[in-house]
Amino acid sequence: MSNTMKTWSSILVLAACAGLAGCVSTRSISNSDYREPGTASHTSPAGPSDPAFAYRGELSEFDILGVARDQTAFEEDIQQALDKARPIRLKPHSTILLIQSGAMFPDGPMVAELTKHFTVVPFSGRPPARDSIGSLESRDSTGFSRSLRLAAARAGAETILCYWGILESAQEKMATKAVSWVPLVTWFVPDEREHVRIRLKLALVDVRTGDWSVLSPTPLDCTESSVGLRRAVAVHKVVERLKSQAYGASVEEFMRVYSAEGMSANHPRPNATQPSEGQSFLR
Repeated sequence: MSNTMKTWSSILVLAACAGLAGCVSTRSISNSDYREPGTASHTSPAGPSDPAFAYRGELSEFDILGVARDQTAFEEDIQQALDKARPIRLKPHSTILLIQSGAMFPDGPMVAELTKHFTVVPFSGRPPARDSIGSLESRDSTGFSRSLRLAAARAGAETILCYWGILESAQEKMATKAVSWVPLVTWFVPDEREHVRIRLKLALVDVRTGDWSVLSPTPLDCTESSVGLRRAVAVHKVVERLKSQAYGASVEEFMRVYSAEGMSANHPRPNATQPSEGQSFLR
């Protein structure tokens, strides 16, 4: 009898641990609506959106930078590219064509941060529509990049800035899960803790030369408790605050690395690809 009780106790402990583990999800900053765990559906605090603006994927980094996957490269081509390459420098108050991958418009906080230093021309970051058989329209990467540079030139922009972002989130079940519905005066007992991390990548393209550079700022993260009845709204607010903080920090790093003012301060250029620990800017 005692062995049976021990077995059942072990099963209950394992089940409890599984419940506490929660679930992990990854999504684009351009498709950041809350998802119920275990589903692919989105919950937007603002209600249903116009299908014409529906998310349909990300721009290819190859297209923005003009990198042809099937191009044959010779050693002399590589040497010539190295000889001609020049570091990208941003002029104060110059014009930038700004693209957020996957979005019709760049997020407002990113536009606001960049407007402090430049004239910003927002541009669509939605990829081409899918054809009748469901595959993306094929296109030449170098041709698309040149067309984008021509569009920027016609807008008077000397630089193209395209950025991508990923939100990584995990839900941790809390001990109060079973009583989340019980009202206590004007609030509810939190039953879940949301862990959210954002990673950004910024690609800078010189319109005149096609030279480019990529920067990946330090990831930011935060933790927030939420309750079932209000989870979609709570998570939406956390994500928007985190995105705003990340945009501010990325523009600060962006200016330090690429602006003439930042370089004159004798700051060493960081390795954009080196791993770094996430930081929390939210309280």
